[in-house]
Amino acid sequence: MDDIRPVGYIIGLAVMTLGLTMFLPLAVDMAEGREHWPVFVESALLSIMIGGLVALACRNGVREGLTIRQAFVLTTGVWAVLPLFGSLPFMLGETQASFTDAYFEAMSGVTTTGTTVFEGLDDLPRGLLMWRGILQWLGGLGIVIVALVFLPIMRVGGMQFFTSEGFDTFGKVLPRAVDISKGVLNIYLLLTFACIVCYIILGLSPFDATAHALTTISTGGFSTRDASFGTFGAPAQYAAIIFMILASMPFVRLMQGVNGDFRPFLRDPQARAYALWVFYAFAFVALYELVVSGGLTEAAARERLFNLASIFSGTGYGDGDVTAWGAGPFMVLILAGAIGGCTGSTGCSVKVFRYQILFRAIGLQLKRIFNPHGVFVLRYGGRRVDDDVLHSVMTLLTLFILLFGLFTVALEMTGLTFTESVTGAWTALYNIGPAFGPGVGPTGAVDGFPESAKWLMILAMLVGRLEVVSVLVLLLPSFWRN
Repeated sequence: MDDIRPVGYIIGLAVMTLGLTMFLPLAVDMAEGREHWPVFVESALLSIMIGGLVALACRNGVREGLTIRQAFVLTTGVWAVLPLFGSLPFMLGETQASFTDAYFEAMSGVTTTGTTVFEGLDDLPRGLLMWRGILQWLGGLGIVIVALVFLPIMRVGGMQFFTSEGFDTFGKVLPRAVDISKGVLNIYLLLTFACIVCYIILGLSPFDATAHALTTISTGGFSTRDASFGTFGAPAQYAAIIFMILASMPFVRLMQGVNGDFRPFLRDPQARAYALWVFYAFAFVALYELVVSGGLTEAAARERLFNLASIFSGTGYGDGDVTAWGAGPFMVLILAGAIGGCTGSTGCSVKVFRYQILFRAIGLQLKRIFNPHGVFVLRYGGRRVDDDVLHSVMTLLTLFILLFGLFTVALEMTGLTFTESVTGAWTALYNIGPAFGPGVGPTGAVDGFPESAKWLMILAMLVGRLEVVSVLVLLLPSFWRN
């Protein structure tokens, strides 16, 4: 087994960083004057102290670069450990949450899932609401870095196809991680700042604008209101649609666009397909409403476009009752959630790229049936797709389908209804946010679910966010052998 000290060192630094960010909601609580701020002092000091001690203990094992085995352990370790410390304000604060509920909320935040166990958000301390947004913002930034740095070298889900985009990191993970992180952080900050300013201009308070910008750009979906984005007016909802779609586009292309070259973004087959699929889904549900009710108001059209963009991107904001649209449109929403955003974005789920590879592989196989002597090469974006990329994509798609079925059955065994089990597995594994069924509260909270169901959803959130393979490989005995 490789030396785990480099992994412990990075995780320790990550925990310290998380502790330092707790001073931001602390300042919000002090400004509100509700005497809730000592909770963040305790949580911050505990996180900084433990993270610092772990980093200090492991520092003598640090060297340049990580092995692939260490990269696997680090990726899962960070997403499993950070919610432990992120849950402290929920346990110590006004919510007085149990460890299960607190860890569920923190995991939902860090994985940018957005499913919550809390009701009465309008009455919670503002610092606690801001902390939920910060968890999602940090998780969104982290998952983009993971997708651009670690998943390609681990050859997870076909991500090695993108190493030729200038991000070939094999054998030198940490140095390249610094370079990539700087570029991603700049775009992330730019989008967040623009979103905050836009929300304020359109009528949101500075607090609501900031909290919702953090969860919009991270495509997380935590809100400061029980009614979610339905609280705000039409202009803010249209702005949210634009920013949710931008945040689920490839960040590499966004970086190239900011540097003055928009051609790669406009020509990217994944970005074009994502925009088209959102449009097609909206056209279907709008036409359905037009046929069924005989008309389509601006408010009804906006509600459908907003929820489709929210589910496609995995943000999970809500506006209205989507179950009232009808069976057909509701199934479109379920399919949208199972597709997700673009690879290399904060978007959730399987990702558009992998479905494109699947459809092209099927088309190529059909051509071979009718032209057995023909020579056909699978290409994507003008580049040849190697067999190992295709195999990785197919493996990931298969695992997502199998795990969705397994988590659905397991959730139903905890006592949930069929609808709760299906949508619970769907929202957790694909990191979407909303669940549906009689046990889901009017604000979308799943606090009434059994503890066993919550832990299953925690596992599903972790596995889904980290592309399945990078977590499941840790269960193989051969992985831990030298």
